[in-house]
Amino acid sequence: MESDFPSTVAVPPEPPGPPQPLAAGQVIDGYRLEERLHVGGMAHLWRVTRVDGDGGDGGSAPMPLIMKVPRIQGGEDPASIVGFEVEQMILPALHGPHVPKFVARGDFTRQPYIVMERIAGHSLRPRLDDAPLAVEEITEIGARVATALHELHRQHLVHLDIKPSNIMFRDDGTAVLVDFGLSRHDKLPDLLDEEFRLPLGTGPYMSPEQVQFTRNDPRSDVFALGVMLYHFTTGQRPFGAPETVRGLRKRLYVDPVPPRALRADCPPWLQEVILKCLEVKPERRYQSAAQLALDLQAPGQVALTARAERSRQSGPLQVFKRWFFAIGDDPRPDPEGPLLGIASRVMKSPIIVAAVDVHHAEPALLELLRETVRRIVVTEPGARLACLSVMRTARIGSDDLVDLQGNSRHVKQLVGLKHWARPISRSLALDDGRLTFHVLEAADVAAAIVEFAERNHVDHIVMGARGNSTLRRYLGSVSSQVVAQAECTVTVVRV
Repeated sequence: MESDFPSTVAVPPEPPGPPQPLAAGQVIDGYRLEERLHVGGMAHLWRVTRVDGDGGDGGSAPMPLIMKVPRIQGGEDPASIVGFEVEQMILPALHGPHVPKFVARGDFTRQPYIVMERIAGHSLRPRLDDAPLAVEEITEIGARVATALHELHRQHLVHLDIKPSNIMFRDDGTAVLVDFGLSRHDKLPDLLDEEFRLPLGTGPYMSPEQVQFTRNDPRSDVFALGVMLYHFTTGQRPFGAPETVRGLRKRLYVDPVPPRALRADCPPWLQEVILKCLEVKPERRYQSAAQLALDLQAPGQVALTARAERSRQSGPLQVFKRWFFAIGDDPRPDPEGPLLGIASRVMKSPIIVAAVDVHHAEPALLELLRETVRRIVVTEPGARLACLSVMRTARIGSDDLVDLQGNSRHVKQLVGLKHWARPISRSLALDDGRLTFHVLEAADVAAAIVEFAERNHVDHIVMGARGNSTLRRYLGSVSSQVVAQAECTVTVVRV
């Protein structure tokens, strides 16, 4: 696979040294390698423990940990390296029981890795060898996985690589999704989309829109789950295992053999569910994984259509018509927006924070900061601007919530922030959805800004810095602390 823009790959300024072989007993950033659990084509998985005995979750009992280390020996597919960076970026943004808990990560300047919670047991992959499975087990698996997908879709994530090897289960039956190297998060940069121009995914499970380079539709995961349900039901893959783009494109016009033609005891409602998941057009599939989970848990309520009675594939004439219309066809953005809230597959929506000290900064600095923010926002037509001001509070004791005139200090700060941003709003015609205001109360201003940026997946922080002083150099300025701690881009403006 070739990259159209290899210069944009996120690499360190200096190339890292040759990778060192890993061995049991080795300690990496406080984690001891105990046992190599898996050797894959793209990464190794190690069972690890913390040298200090802490399990990484802050609890008293150590949490079982696993370390994922990419294979870097030369000659790897560039997408696998970028995919590892994507997973490092996405996993900390996810939460809940349907993903492994993120613990730590290492960059490519020394040793890249991800330390996360180790989920006991095996993935669903071995169950493929036992297919076809009982209908009750198929519906149970499908409902649990669909529930997990819906929760991740609500967190602005499309997995884009749903398959049995990426699905595990906790002891209580909760489905856990792993391997986010091909995923797309609505609030984070999509490095794979920016750097590569070939379909990315696992051939048998890729949706038609993925074949057509669309990566922002959660209904792609519904399609992949439908492929998995088809395999568990029939023992066969609905679209085979294509290895070329031409082979992948066949799913745009060749429909699968109906499950009931391969398995006589497949109930009509299950065929209805599976074939609905496998529709070529996303608008004809389940519009959310939650709707799919509901049907799987209440089969008696499934509305049967012609799909349920289908007994053979479409004839040659119908296939030819579909092939003809598939030539050069690109998926059209849903006018109502997909589940993620993305209006268009090409829309880029960075979040820019303007951190403003409205009551203490000099007028010249406030004016320069305003012009800098305006110029940055005007280059990002889809950007959202979050104007942020931090009201410093005492670490110990209480603060007066009103000033000497009896006015609320919080409201006064908010009014000042809106007054500062008014010229930007007027010149760029920002609507309410793209311009928001936030007044935080915190004892540590820098920490509050960094925490806000991390919590809201901010892409760029713009802030002002006052002149140097002996005290500021000794204690460290707010801007220098933000630059050192924030994981996003930080622009510091000085008069």
